Order: sequence, then structure tokens, then C-alpha cells
Amino acid sequence: MENVFKAEPKHADFSWASIGDIKEGRENLGEDMPVLVYRLLQYSMNHVLVTEMGQEQADHVFRAAGELVGHEYARNALDLTLGMDPFLAQLQASLRSLRIGILRMEMLDDRDGSFVLTVGEDLDCSGLPITNEVVCVYDEGFIAGIFEEYTGKPYKVREVDCWASGARVCRFKGVQGG
Repeated sequence: MENVFKAEPKHADFSWASIGDIKEGRENLGEDMPVLVYRLLQYSMNHVLVTEMGQEQADHVFRAAGELVGHEYARNALDLTLGMDPFLAQLQASLRSLRIGILRMEMLDDRDGSFVLTVGEDLDCSGLPITNEVVCVYDEGFIAGIFEEYTGKPYKVREVDCWASGARVCRFKGVQGG
């Protein structure tokens, strides 16, 4: 007998399709929203996670979520068949177009795949008060996921400069091998 009760995807399952058809669903309001709304969600979620789980575990959750989205973003919004220079130009244009930030590659080592890149006007932190800390943990995962998807190799990405640490850009170092 055929199983007529097919499992439906759960709300908690994530893939590119999970974001739905935003144009159809927001016919009058459109796809754009203020950075304020994004940050309210991000920083309230971070507060609750840190309070409930501690900073280390909260960072792990944000980084893992960013990595998941980085993989999906790379597979669905970027051409992964391009050579490195055209790929980076495409990524730069894409992040700017979505107003995530202004990407600049400072260093890319072809031998080991390590890199240093900056994101100006970063969605997560530009304009925050200076607290002498780096706060763009989600971005660490997002960038790692993109580079993992593009190269097929695991990456570990960490932020070394941030608006919140007093820098005017976010600077990330990435190394293969995660």
C-alpha cells in the first residue's frame, strides 16, 4: 500500500527554496527593508543565545547559520564555474547589489588558498559603537560557506578587524582546512 502521508518539509528545514517567493509575497512592500530591522533581529537573537547558552556557543550557532547560508547563496546566486578573478568580481557585485557590503580582496594566496578580504559598510556592524571587539561572526560563516562551495575545500574564516573594534571596515582572514 502506498504511503499517502508524505512528509512535508518542516519550517525548520533550510534551503534556498525556504525563503519563498519574496516578490510575490511582498507585492506592495517590495524586497527591501531598513538595516534597522535586520539588526533588531540579529542582535536580539544574539542576546538571547548568549544569555541562554554563553558567548562561545552563541558564536558557534551564528557562524554555523552563516555557513549554511553561504553554501546556499553560492549554489543559487553565483556562477561557481568561473575562474577566481571573475568569481570574486561577481561576488563583489552581488554583495554590493544586495547592500550587504563592499567587498575588497586584499590578499589571495594561490598556493594555499588563504585570503584576507575586507567588507566596507558591512550590514552587520557599520555604525556600531566601538566596544573593542569583533562582532561579525555570522559573516565569518557566510564567507567560509561561499569559499567552501566554490573551492570544494573546507575553510575557517575569522574576523580580525571590525567597525566595533574601531576599524572602518571589517577584515576577514580565511584559511583552507577549517
